[in-house]
Amino acid sequence: MTQQISQIPPDRHLLIAGPTASGKSALALAVAQAQGGVIVNADALQIWSCWRILTARPSPAEEMQAPHRLYGHVAPGRAYSVGDWLADMRALIASGQRLIVVGGTGLYLTALTQGLAWVPPVPPGIRAQGDALLAGEGGLAAMVAALDPLTRGRIDCLNPARVQRAWEVLQATGRGLAEWQAETPPPLIGPEAATRLVVQADRDWLADRIERRFCAMMATGALDEARAMLPLWDARAQWARAIGAPELIAHLHGELTLADATGRAIIATRQYAKSQRSWFRARMKGWQNWPVG
Repeated sequence: MTQQISQIPPDRHLLIAGPTASGKSALALAVAQAQGGVIVNADALQIWSCWRILTARPSPAEEMQAPHRLYGHVAPGRAYSVGDWLADMRALIASGQRLIVVGGTGLYLTALTQGLAWVPPVPPGIRAQGDALLAGEGGLAAMVAALDPLTRGRIDCLNPARVQRAWEVLQATGRGLAEWQAETPPPLIGPEAATRLVVQADRDWLADRIERRFCAMMATGALDEARAMLPLWDARAQWARAIGAPELIAHLHGELTLADATGRAIIATRQYAKSQRSWFRARMKGWQNWPVG
């Protein structure tokens, strides 16, 4: 790895994307130790203060080896969007430090490098209507049918969160999400300002890593972490989307055995990795491949 790292320009920002469990955080730490730089989180699950083990956030020992930013800095119950993350990124960029941005949330990374349109906030009442509609029978299909054709053709209509977001924007503003996105400003970090890497892993190698890592999480306190959140649990909350959290909560509620919860969480993690790879292939074609495994 040392020889590979030596090929990374030390005088530019470094952006590292990759599916979960692919080793991208270890790469970021190795680069920071070899070349210097501030490691910045680009994972929408690792922002939550309540999840360290379950989201594989860097350990306290790892955080002592290099500066880390935007990890575990958002408390449950607070709304946090990609726009909020970009605002935090803007402040870090303004500091003039070399940033090593690492994560698996494709939306964060494409917004950082391609720009993100400003969309007015959605009133709580409309969000509540959206929650109720989506929870009802046929709600997703009804939301998709209500979208403007341009937006409907651009989003993943099987993704409830994406569909609800587009529906809420249309209801709140009278304009489709695609129309707002057409007014995208320049990116915070353009292609000329950074080295951009996508970690590429063999599917079977990654599947094995995912299973072994989740078992290690269970051995080091993931269930206790979930138990601590039982009093606040709300399956609709942003922080509750941590991969594996719903399954562990279901076990704690007596709905699944621990073995079933673990197995389902591993499957969910593999499915998440598949969706990540699909995003990288479709949206980040200009990035350099970094093979592992």
